Amino acid sequence: MEENELKLLTYIMAKKSDKPSKKQGKPRVHKDLSGLEISINQFGEIKSNMDIEKLNEFLDKNVEDKKLIEREETLKNKKKKKKK
Repeated sequence: MEENELKLLTYIMAKKSDKPSKKQGKPRVHKDLSGLEISINQFGEIKSNMDIEKLNEFLDKNVEDKKLIEREETLKNKKKKKKK
């Protein structure tokens, strides 16, 4: 291992705490997502007890996509500049 890697590992290990999390119980979720449980496995994969298509449908219906809004504003500004 390189010196930088050792420093990073030492820093991470020093930051880990043996104290239990203050947050106990299950978090509140939207009624359409009741029973939703999400976790990340040791390989960094997101695991859920709900179908990903149902999650995406919920997000499409209830959450605005900031990137799309910014893109629309940019296109409007470009059209205004072309008209001048």
